[in-house]
Amino acid sequence: MTSDAFSGLVAALDPPLIVVTTAVGDERAGCLVGFHAQSSITPERYCVWLSKANHTYRVALRSDYLALHFLAEDDLPLAAHFGTQSGDTIDKFADLATTTGAGGVPLLADCPNWLVARRSALLDEGGDHVCLPAEAIAAQHGKPFTPLRLSRATHLQPGHGNEERHDPPTERAAP
Repeated sequence: MTSDAFSGLVAALDPPLIVVTTAVGDERAGCLVGFHAQSSITPERYCVWLSKANHTYRVALRSDYLALHFLAEDDLPLAAHFGTQSGDTIDKFADLATTTGAGGVPLLADCPNWLVARRSALLDEGGDHVCLPAEAIAAQHGKPFTPLRLSRATHLQPGHGNEERHDPPTERAAP
């Protein structure tokens, strides 16, 4: 198998993008995610894969809850906000309207389609992402939408490269 063949197959899928948010105490985190999928019908389960380089991953390790915000085609600015900056150095929520969901997770007021889930496990196979299977506990389907696809956001430069890996605690949470 060649890396080009794998990349070509995966690129053809053009997955929808979501913003994942989480919190522990007063520390909130959020990032743009392309790796996610429903994983069970009964019970209702959803999996999210987070990059080990992200501030959100390190906060999610200490949290039981995640909020998944399903982005619509016109949400590219929100995708850029959460995908190109690092929560290690800024508070991504400082200028955004939010409410608080279960476990203190921030819910983005500008995102009417979301799911809050309780993390049930963590799967780390040694790659640059970890899988967080989660049980759906609350959802809002605000209106029908066409998802923002990865192909519309390939120009965004991530806040961290996938080769970066930090040890918890996060830089902003460290004393």
